[in-house]
Amino acid sequence: MSNSRISRTIPEIVPAQRLQGLPEQFFAKLVGKANAQAARGRDVINLGQGNPDTPTPAHIVEVMQQASADPKYHRYPPFRGFPFLKEAVVQRYREDYGVELDPETEVAILFGGKTGLIEISQCLLNPGDLCLVPDPGYPDYWSGVSLSGARMSFMPLREENGFLPDYSAISEEDRKLAKLMFFNYPNNPTGAVASPEFYRETVEFAAANGIVAASDFAYGALGFEGRRPISFLETPGAKEVGVEFYTLSKTYNMAGWRVGFALGNAKIIELINLIQDHYYCSLFGGIQEAAAAALTGSQQSVRELGAKYESRLNALFEELDRIGWKAQRPGGSFFCWLPVPDGYTSESFADLVLEKADVVVAPGVGFGRHGEGYVRLGLLTSEERLREAVARIGKLGLFGS
Repeated sequence: MSNSRISRTIPEIVPAQRLQGLPEQFFAKLVGKANAQAARGRDVINLGQGNPDTPTPAHIVEVMQQASADPKYHRYPPFRGFPFLKEAVVQRYREDYGVELDPETEVAILFGGKTGLIEISQCLLNPGDLCLVPDPGYPDYWSGVSLSGARMSFMPLREENGFLPDYSAISEEDRKLAKLMFFNYPNNPTGAVASPEFYRETVEFAAANGIVAASDFAYGALGFEGRRPISFLETPGAKEVGVEFYTLSKTYNMAGWRVGFALGNAKIIELINLIQDHYYCSLFGGIQEAAAAALTGSQQSVRELGAKYESRLNALFEELDRIGWKAQRPGGSFFCWLPVPDGYTSESFADLVLEKADVVVAPGVGFGRHGEGYVRLGLLTSEERLREAVARIGKLGLFGS
């Protein structure tokens, strides 16, 4: 036997270009700063993230507990989900928005809404294609566009325009090149809401320019002052030009359950189902049964949750007024979008209140260039802690009283 050694070549691990081009995970950086402060023994009040702080309603959990013991759910579920869950979301849209959907062709079940928002770019965009993205906006829109190899053109959301995009300001070149556009109302991060007129304008703009419209309706159940948020799909022609993404994360405090839907245009829904056929084998059946129970059962818990957030909002703005921090009240979602004091950037102000007041806020620039000058606060802790957080910031003496 030869004593010669077998040569070995250790592979160099080089990330694919699609990974090297991904934007920085903004919230990971934010969590890291907050955790570092807490590790020093500080009493940190975290208002910077969008993670619901109250549990899933008991009747939904009970259905899940029972369903998880059912052997029929211990096998692979149908690739595109159980029909009963699709029928359940169709019923909810019919009752809440007067929208009729075909459960077979106009509904795709998602592993949370975030997944669908990333998948649609991969379904529709080729390398070099253009996508219109709100600025400020949810950073994971950028992730999906990046993974598809496409480019972004940002639509500024300005306070003087109600944080709605101005379609007339989009260049003729971008109108011709764009294949997809995102919008999100109630809005993250600004808390703005959309009007029927805006959605009609959106349908007209998308149809005139051959652009697919993608509505992120994650906060659809959360409107304030008695105003119910409007679904894009209520608009005549909406299903001809686009889809809407809906999630149970906020409506039913089911963020960790990862249940979402894409709804609307049948051709786009088929593409989303197709890409998911290659990624997944749908959700665990017990989760699907519990999700259906959430959608078709009593909606009292949804009303109570909305009332809780509005009560917290009122408490927060009472304290903001007390310290002289002037801001526009949100119309929906569970976020507040507040201007930073003169002399600070959004990030320098966020760093200051974390270091000196032990309060975490999300710097607006993390949501896009036009988020500069603002910070986002979440209504995701008790009224007492919200008041305390603002009082701590007030002691820094940055606002006129």
